[in-house]
Amino acid sequence: MEPDPTNPPATLKPPLWRRWLVEGLLLLGIAIAINVAVQLWQGRATPRGPAPQFAGQRLDGTPFDLAAWRAQHPGRAVLLYFWADWCAICQTTAGNVTAIAEDWPVTSIAIQSGPAGQVARIMAEAGYNWPTLPDPKAAIHRQYGLPGVPAFIVINPAGEVAFVTLGYTSELALRLRLWWASRVAR
Repeated sequence: MEPDPTNPPATLKPPLWRRWLVEGLLLLGIAIAINVAVQLWQGRATPRGPAPQFAGQRLDGTPFDLAAWRAQHPGRAVLLYFWADWCAICQTTAGNVTAIAEDWPVTSIAIQSGPAGQVARIMAEAGYNWPTLPDPKAAIHRQYGLPGVPAFIVINPAGEVAFVTLGYTSELALRLRLWWASRVAR
């Protein structure tokens, strides 16, 4: 039987939802690629390799030394969280940091938020209870080459900067980075 030229065969169109799914996944991929590119560009001045050493005094008056603190957590990655009381995004990441601090070693550095007493008051009012160093002149912040806050530095057990993340970062993303940094260094 020959095809009828006056009646072409019906072509099946894929369902509309499939096209929307493909376009949505494409847009999501583009958004992720842009986010990664922006993160890399923002972190271009941050250190690679060994984490810059620093020491100071925590809000509770106890001394802090990065190398000694890392040595207290052998085989584990550690998180440095740079924040400021005037930073609105820092307030949205604070809950993530609190959750991470329950399972991972975390030290925060409060930049340009005043002297130790003022930072302690701010933290008490907000309910933050992580170990914190005041950095009123942002000296440690500059040492790490960070362009702003919030900023997260994951240091692997070998003492190397494994990840630098700027801006809002989810709890899951932080957990995955800490887990990966601990695994890779073994």
